[in-house]
Amino acid sequence: MHMIKIAVLYHSGFGHTKQVAKLLAEKLTHQQTLVFLIDCTHAHKKWEVLHTCDTIVFGCPTYFGTVSAGFKQFMEKTGSFWYRQLWKDKFAAGFTVSSTIGGDKQHTLQTIAIFAAQHGMHWINLGILPRFCGDMQTEGQNRLASYQGLMVQSDNTQVEVRTFHPGDLLTLELFAERILQINLKNHIKNNS
Repeated sequence: MHMIKIAVLYHSGFGHTKQVAKLLAEKLTHQQTLVFLIDCTHAHKKWEVLHTCDTIVFGCPTYFGTVSAGFKQFMEKTGSFWYRQLWKDKFAAGFTVSSTIGGDKQHTLQTIAIFAAQHGMHWINLGILPRFCGDMQTEGQNRLASYQGLMVQSDNTQVEVRTFHPGDLLTLELFAERILQINLKNHIKNNS
Protein backbone atom coordinates (compact mmCIF):
# COMPACT_ATOMS: atom_id res chain seq x y z
CA MET A 1 0.00 0.00 0.00
CA HIS A 2 1.34 3.43 -0.99
CA MET A 3 1.68 5.72 2.03
CA ILE A 4 0.88 9.41 1.75
CA LYS A 5 4.01 11.38 2.62
CA ILE A 6 3.55 14.71 4.38
CA ALA A 7 6.35 16.99 5.56
CA VAL A 8 5.85 19.69 8.16
CA LEU A 9 8.76 22.01 7.45
CA TYR A 10 9.30 24.91 9.83
CA HIS A 11 11.60 27.59 11.15
CA SER A 12 11.30 28.54 14.81
CA GLY A 13 13.01 31.36 16.64
CA PHE A 14 12.06 30.72 20.26
CA GLY A 15 10.22 27.38 20.09
CA HIS A 16 6.62 28.50 19.54
CA THR A 17 6.55 27.65 15.84
CA LYS A 18 8.35 24.37 16.52
CA GLN A 19 5.60 23.45 18.99
CA VAL A 20 2.88 24.24 16.42
CA ALA A 21 4.77 22.15 13.84
CA LYS A 22 4.94 19.22 16.29
CA LEU A 23 1.23 19.46 17.04
CA LEU A 24 0.40 19.55 13.32
CA ALA A 25 2.64 16.54 12.67
CA GLU A 26 0.84 14.62 15.43
CA LYS A 27 -2.59 15.48 14.00
CA LEU A 28 -1.48 14.54 10.46
CA THR A 29 -0.40 11.10 11.61
CA HIS A 30 -2.79 8.49 10.18
CA GLN A 31 -2.64 4.84 9.20
CA GLN A 32 -2.03 5.92 5.60
CA THR A 33 0.51 8.69 6.22
CA LEU A 34 4.21 9.01 6.82
CA VAL A 35 4.83 12.38 8.45
CA PHE A 36 8.24 14.07 8.51
CA LEU A 37 8.97 16.94 10.89
CA ILE A 38 11.81 18.99 9.38
CA ASP A 39 13.53 22.07 10.76
CA CYS A 40 14.25 24.18 7.66
CA THR A 41 17.80 24.88 8.83
CA HIS A 42 18.46 21.18 8.10
CA ALA A 43 16.33 20.95 4.95
CA HIS A 44 19.39 20.68 2.70
CA LYS A 45 19.99 17.26 4.29
CA LYS A 46 16.37 16.26 3.56
CA TRP A 47 15.90 17.37 -0.06
CA GLU A 48 15.25 13.79 -1.24
CA VAL A 49 12.58 13.30 1.43
CA LEU A 50 10.91 16.57 0.45
CA HIS A 51 11.05 15.68 -3.25
CA THR A 52 9.10 12.48 -2.55
CA CYS A 53 6.43 14.06 -0.33
CA ASP A 54 2.84 14.47 -1.53
CA THR A 55 2.32 17.54 0.66
CA ILE A 56 4.61 20.04 2.34
CA VAL A 57 3.19 22.19 5.15
CA PHE A 58 5.41 25.25 5.57
CA GLY A 59 5.56 27.26 8.78
CA CYS A 60 7.51 30.07 10.38
CA PRO A 61 7.07 32.90 12.83
CA THR A 62 5.99 36.29 11.62
CA TYR A 63 8.78 38.75 12.33
CA PHE A 64 8.28 42.39 11.40
CA GLY A 65 5.32 41.51 9.19
CA THR A 66 6.89 38.75 7.10
CA VAL A 67 8.67 35.39 7.14
CA SER A 68 11.63 34.95 9.47
CA ALA A 69 15.16 35.27 8.07
CA GLY A 70 15.78 31.56 8.65
CA PHE A 71 12.75 30.62 6.57
CA LYS A 72 13.71 33.08 3.84
CA GLN A 73 17.16 31.47 3.65
CA PHE A 74 15.48 28.09 3.19
CA MET A 75 13.28 29.51 0.42
CA GLU A 76 16.29 30.84 -1.43
CA LYS A 77 18.17 27.53 -1.15
CA THR A 78 15.37 25.84 -3.13
CA GLY A 79 16.51 27.89 -6.12
CA SER A 80 19.05 25.15 -6.77
CA PHE A 81 16.24 22.89 -8.03
CA TRP A 82 13.34 25.32 -8.59
CA TYR A 83 13.91 25.45 -12.36
CA ARG A 84 13.42 21.66 -12.52
CA GLN A 85 9.99 22.07 -10.82
CA LEU A 86 10.50 19.03 -8.59
CA TRP A 87 7.62 20.10 -6.33
CA LYS A 88 5.17 20.81 -9.16
CA ASP A 89 1.65 19.51 -8.44
CA LYS A 90 2.42 18.63 -4.83
CA PHE A 91 0.08 20.08 -2.21
CA ALA A 92 1.28 22.94 -0.01
CA ALA A 93 -0.17 24.61 3.07
CA GLY A 94 1.12 27.15 5.55
CA PHE A 95 1.04 28.36 9.12
CA THR A 96 2.53 31.19 11.10
CA VAL A 97 2.86 32.25 14.72
CA SER A 98 3.23 35.65 16.35
CA SER A 99 2.60 37.09 19.80
CA THR A 100 -0.09 39.52 18.67
CA ILE A 101 -3.58 38.91 17.34
CA GLY A 102 -2.74 40.46 13.97
CA GLY A 103 0.94 41.17 13.64
CA ASP A 104 0.64 41.15 9.84
CA LYS A 105 0.57 37.35 9.84
CA GLN A 106 -1.45 37.50 6.61
CA HIS A 107 1.59 38.85 4.78
CA THR A 108 3.66 35.89 6.00
CA LEU A 109 1.06 33.43 4.69
CA GLN A 110 0.92 35.28 1.36
CA THR A 111 4.71 35.07 1.07
CA ILE A 112 4.65 31.33 1.75
CA ALA A 113 1.78 30.82 -0.74
CA ILE A 114 3.65 32.74 -3.45
CA PHE A 115 6.75 30.65 -2.73
CA ALA A 116 4.65 27.47 -3.17
CA ALA A 117 3.18 28.88 -6.40
CA GLN A 118 6.69 29.55 -7.71
CA HIS A 119 7.29 25.81 -7.25
CA GLY A 120 4.03 24.95 -9.06
CA MET A 121 2.35 23.58 -5.93
CA HIS A 122 -1.40 23.43 -5.18
CA TRP A 123 -2.30 25.52 -2.13
CA ILE A 124 -4.56 24.13 0.60
CA ASN A 125 -6.27 27.04 2.30
CA LEU A 126 -7.63 26.93 5.84
CA GLY A 127 -11.23 26.23 4.80
CA ILE A 128 -12.59 26.94 8.30
CA LEU A 129 -15.09 29.68 9.01
CA PRO A 130 -15.02 31.65 12.25
CA ARG A 131 -17.87 30.75 14.61
CA PHE A 132 -20.49 33.29 15.68
CA CYS A 133 -23.02 33.24 18.52
CA GLY A 134 -25.72 35.75 17.74
CA ASP A 135 -23.87 38.60 16.13
CA MET A 136 -20.59 38.16 17.97
CA GLN A 137 -17.58 36.17 16.82
CA THR A 138 -16.53 33.59 19.40
CA GLU A 139 -13.05 32.72 20.65
CA GLY A 140 -13.42 29.28 19.05
CA GLN A 141 -12.42 27.99 15.64
CA ASN A 142 -10.59 30.41 13.36
CA ARG A 143 -10.87 33.17 15.95
CA LEU A 144 -8.14 35.10 14.10
CA ALA A 145 -10.26 35.04 10.91
CA SER A 146 -7.60 33.69 8.58
CA TYR A 147 -8.54 32.02 5.33
CA GLN A 148 -5.23 31.47 3.56
CA GLY A 149 -3.60 29.35 6.26
CA LEU A 150 -3.29 28.69 9.96
CA MET A 151 -2.56 31.62 12.26
CA VAL A 152 -1.61 30.99 15.88
CA GLN A 153 -1.10 33.57 18.60
CA SER A 154 1.65 32.80 21.10
CA ASP A 155 2.69 34.60 24.22
CA ASN A 156 5.76 36.83 24.01
CA THR A 157 8.10 34.82 26.20
CA GLN A 158 11.52 33.84 24.96
CA VAL A 159 12.12 31.53 27.93
CA GLU A 160 9.51 28.77 27.63
CA VAL A 161 6.71 27.75 25.30
CA ARG A 162 3.35 27.86 27.03
CA THR A 163 0.11 26.40 25.77
CA PHE A 164 -1.70 28.19 22.96
CA HIS A 165 -5.22 29.63 22.95
CA PRO A 166 -7.86 26.84 22.85
CA GLY A 167 -9.44 28.39 19.74
CA ASP A 168 -6.11 28.27 17.92
CA LEU A 169 -5.58 24.64 18.98
CA LEU A 170 -9.05 23.75 17.68
CA THR A 171 -8.28 25.52 14.40
CA LEU A 172 -4.99 23.62 14.14
CA GLU A 173 -6.81 20.31 14.61
CA LEU A 174 -9.45 21.17 12.00
CA PHE A 175 -6.75 22.34 9.56
CA ALA A 176 -4.86 19.07 9.97
CA GLU A 177 -8.10 17.17 9.29
CA ARG A 178 -8.62 19.22 6.13
CA ILE A 179 -5.09 18.52 4.89
CA LEU A 180 -5.57 14.83 5.61
CA GLN A 181 -8.94 14.64 3.85
CA ILE A 182 -7.61 16.36 0.73
CA ASN A 183 -4.66 13.98 0.62
CA LEU A 184 -6.84 10.90 1.19
CA LYS A 185 -9.28 11.94 -1.56
CA ASN A 186 -6.39 12.56 -3.94
CA HIS A 187 -4.84 9.22 -3.02
CA ILE A 188 -8.11 7.37 -3.74
CA LYS A 189 -8.57 9.23 -7.05
CA ASN A 190 -5.05 8.43 -8.20
CA ASN A 191 -5.22 4.76 -7.19
CA SER A 192 -8.65 3.82 -8.53
